[in-house]
Amino acid sequence: MTSDADTVVRPRTVRLRADATRNRERIVSAAREAIVEFGPDVALDEVARRARLGNATIYRHFADRTELIRQVTLSVMARAAQCAEDALVEEADAFSALCRFVFEAAEERIGALCPMLSEAFDRRDPEVAAAVGRLDRSVTAVMERARNAGQLRGDVAVGDLMVALTQLTRPLPGTGCLGFDRFAQRHLQLFLDGLRAPARSELVGTSATLEELQSCHK
Repeated sequence: MTSDADTVVRPRTVRLRADATRNRERIVSAAREAIVEFGPDVALDEVARRARLGNATIYRHFADRTELIRQVTLSVMARAAQCAEDALVEEADAFSALCRFVFEAAEERIGALCPMLSEAFDRRDPEVAAAVGRLDRSVTAVMERARNAGQLRGDVAVGDLMVALTQLTRPLPGTGCLGFDRFAQRHLQLFLDGLRAPARSELVGTSATLEELQSCHK
């Protein structure tokens, strides 16, 4: 039998949990943008300012900077994987799905974040390993669909795509160029045109996998 106390407490408990979830999401989002601008050593005061929360709220959710960066890393990989999965389902044309993933992943700032965060998380962490695996599978599925449709050249793999995406969307050091996104979009389109089949050149070496890219940082 439900008591009067239960009736009073439960709605407030639900609200508190919802507020806590929103605050956590605001912190991760603010940290993501701050890391893009200042690097992984950004002051937590700056993260708190961007999230419009007190420092104490950050420490209630994250024990230290390492845990916050870990969560940002997981969030970036999850969002990128979701971009690939949505594109695969929603785009009728296989190469359009690949293009959509590339541009949406660029909007997630994956190029600026991944190089900085790659040194900061433990690849033996089961949650990190699962996130990497999901990203690999999702992007591979998008690329395989385009390849099977005869639209993607056969000598590239997920690692090749992620290297290019990272390099072409990483802000140039010391430029402070507010319009850099415009240039990144142009360069990504040039890169995507180069992925189309039939290939007009033969690439040197072998295609790179995501696993090989990870091993470069070990």
